[in-house]
Amino acid sequence: MQKEPVRCFIGLGSNLNSPLEQVSQAIEEIASLPGCDLTTSSSLYKSAPIGPQDQPDFINAVVEIYTTLDPHSLLDQLQSLEQQHQRIRERHWGPRTLDLDLLLYGNSIIQTERLTVPHAFMQERSFVLYPLAEISPELQIPGGEQLSSLLVACPMGSLVKI
Repeated sequence: MQKEPVRCFIGLGSNLNSPLEQVSQAIEEIASLPGCDLTTSSSLYKSAPIGPQDQPDFINAVVEIYTTLDPHSLLDQLQSLEQQHQRIRERHWGPRTLDLDLLLYGNSIIQTERLTVPHAFMQERSFVLYPLAEISPELQIPGGEQLSSLLVACPMGSLVKI
């Protein structure tokens, strides 16, 4: 356990079993995780799937929390929530009831077998960057890049705020 709370951002996505409800419920569940304080959440967004296109569109959001959990304990809590939502990992970038990604953990850069922070590919994903910019427009990504400059290089594409 960390003593001082760390500012973190979590990406949420769902495209199965009432995705709007899955994401909304997951936001409430993240708010009640031990050692976590949810400070804000983005609007919900609709996006085309990454990878296989033979699946429904996704509902996405980003939340900001402050946590006293270390990064791997937070990851454990998020994966536990995914399991409560009956997430099944059938194929890479396939459909899912709930996907929770630890996007940023303070200013940390983490590279372990289980966890990469900042989240891999987040700088290329409009469904991460635009909700993130909605709740923290002045954010600087660990490593020095400004969120605003990432947005310039990543068009919204099919992303729609709902």
